[in-house]
Amino acid sequence: MQYQASVNKLTQPLVQHLLDNADKLRLGIEKLDNGCTIIDAGINVVGGLEAGRIITEICLGGLGTVSLSQSSYTDNWPLTVNVHASNPVLACMGSQYAGWSLSHEKYYALGSGPARTLATKVKNDQVVSVEELFNELAYRDSADQTVLVIENDAIPPIEIVEKVASACGVTADKLTIIVTPTSSLAGGIQVVGRVLEVALHKAHALHFPLENIIDGSGSAPVCPPHPNFVKAMGRTNDSILFAGQVHLFVKGSDEEAEKLAKALPSSTSKDYGKPFADIFKAYEYDFFKIDGMLFSPASVIVTAVESGKSFRAGKLDNALLDLSFGA
Repeated sequence: MQYQASVNKLTQPLVQHLLDNADKLRLGIEKLDNGCTIIDAGINVVGGLEAGRIITEICLGGLGTVSLSQSSYTDNWPLTVNVHASNPVLACMGSQYAGWSLSHEKYYALGSGPARTLATKVKNDQVVSVEELFNELAYRDSADQTVLVIENDAIPPIEIVEKVASACGVTADKLTIIVTPTSSLAGGIQVVGRVLEVALHKAHALHFPLENIIDGSGSAPVCPPHPNFVKAMGRTNDSILFAGQVHLFVKGSDEEAEKLAKALPSSTSKDYGKPFADIFKAYEYDFFKIDGMLFSPASVIVTAVESGKSFRAGKLDNALLDLSFGA
């Protein structure tokens, strides 16, 4: 796969928009002693839906458009996140996917966004990407400033900030970290806004060639926030699992397109059937015990562009959505 777009350069105007309009968007801005800029999108400030919408576009590497609309496709939850990416593989897998694991003492977070494309480490005396995925994507960006999005309810410790800057090859004053608590409105939007990304991630797990995915879009209802972290996380996931809709446009045979469509929906997972918070509790809050095939949209359409045929699978589950959202 050949990519020329720089996700770091494309997102800088969006980051600057957050900084220039922090008061309007109800964001908190903090400069750390090392020069790193922290954007608080819901810890000590209100944040909101619009902040979350822009942050989601940052997560997508500036290659996607995110909008909010009113829709009637669910029974009781009309507010909807709509996502389209002009280059879905690079936008979703190369930027939006939360693939960078960061930890220091008791602080743990997953990083997403353009900074992932710069992050390197030394392995067997060679400089390689922190994430193996970038070897498959054959993509590494080059930029002198970058941004990382962290889903957490606390500002990262300076040790993590320094680690990120060092791995990305930038000075700390050229690094911006956006922190979005799951229980906040902005945090909820940026998770639900991963509806297209989870479809691509599952397609990758199913060994469908990523280079055959040429376009895509998705939508999912905005979930009501919840102050409890587990319930908040459950609702953001359930928005996609029970009511997420994705349309992929792919190259290749009709048989492969149909096979992908049938395998993609969340209902194909052995763990499907109850709210995510209940599943998480049943597995004693061990995320890695949950079936990885669960994380996918409820309903999908896969169009084989060379034949013009489309294949549909899965369905929305309003009852489970209402149960999760507390209707």
